[in-house]
Amino acid sequence: MPAFDSTGLSVLKHRNFTSYLSARLCGTLAVQMQHVAIGWHVYALTGNLFDLGLIGLAQFAPFLLFILPAGQIADRRNRRDIVALCITAQLLCGLLLLAFTLSGTKTVWPVFAILALFGTARAFMTPASQAMVINLVPADSFSKAVALNSSTFHVAVILGPTLGGLLYYYGATTVFVVSSALLALSVVLMWMTKAARQTISKEPATWHSVLEGMRFVKSRPIVLGAISLDLFAVLFGGATALLPALAADVLHVGPGGLGLLRTAPGAGAALCSIALAFFPITRRVGAWMFGGVASFGVCTVVLGATSSFGVAVAALLLMGAGDMISVYVRHLLVQYETPDAIRGRVSAVNAVFIGASNELGEFESGVTAGWFGLTRAVIFGGIATLVVTGLWSVWFPVLSRMDRFPHAQREADEKSAAA
Repeated sequence: MPAFDSTGLSVLKHRNFTSYLSARLCGTLAVQMQHVAIGWHVYALTGNLFDLGLIGLAQFAPFLLFILPAGQIADRRNRRDIVALCITAQLLCGLLLLAFTLSGTKTVWPVFAILALFGTARAFMTPASQAMVINLVPADSFSKAVALNSSTFHVAVILGPTLGGLLYYYGATTVFVVSSALLALSVVLMWMTKAARQTISKEPATWHSVLEGMRFVKSRPIVLGAISLDLFAVLFGGATALLPALAADVLHVGPGGLGLLRTAPGAGAALCSIALAFFPITRRVGAWMFGGVASFGVCTVVLGATSSFGVAVAALLLMGAGDMISVYVRHLLVQYETPDAIRGRVSAVNAVFIGASNELGEFESGVTAGWFGLTRAVIFGGIATLVVTGLWSVWFPVLSRMDRFPHAQREADEKSAAA
């Protein structure tokens, strides 16, 4: 069991990290609120389920198109400036959505155009945001910063949809006004953030340099194993996409129950990330990571096999916690093992894997549900996740048998040699 660290919140004494964290909280809350309002508003206008699918596609398509070039830009420009400009672009999107609702138009294509702009901003912000955290705190505080950063994100993911839904009772206009105000505050807080000087890449802007992140990941079995494990585990275990059907047809609960089911994974992840701030993982790192993924798979099987609402909520809570352990270890590995000059491009590759696993995982769950039936598809996904976990432990023994994080092991070896 990780040792207790009473200084779990001490990382907040670093003003720049606290400013960044506050900006991230405000921005994520705003975006989550907007997503609720957009979905309700578009469906109210068209009554077309296909349009709800287009909401996700409009954001994901530009993200996939721009994410790798965005990684190179994150290595060639100041990452704080990139994040601040991208949040400013998201604020512009919020104001455009507000103008759209005030106009009273019944045509929804402007919404998809606005969401494409939002997806583009997210593509450029993601690698810069992931790569800058390590420059905001001392090296010995980075693991605590990762845990608090993750918990803040999940708290926003939990609260944002709830706030958006409550405010929507007063109309979509109210949601977009409040979310735009939060984004404006996020912009101010991000411009107040001062990161340590980063290593600026001097490579020419060529396609070869854009792909440097992929070459680096391929050359590091630990990083490749960690990223690809998450990709295939979530790809097969994406049962959350089937929650509406599980709620209605298996658990026999209404929209309120579905809301609790959707909240449970985020709540489990948030609680786990808070615990990691006080009990950071320092030993048996590989075992913790594979254990987190395995618990995710086991809980997915339980979710598919149960008809009890309480058991399903508990399974989803533990799924979120297991996933958080895997995310925590993977993020530390990627950031610690990557030179600062290419950290943006490697973070972009990581974002591609995560985005693909989430989007394709939902698609895979829908396809297998059509083939095998609802509960069998969920159980199949959990078993497939466990199979992937077993295979990766054999194919990447350097990862599964890892005791300390590599940077910590090198430091320990240096101290031992000096003694």
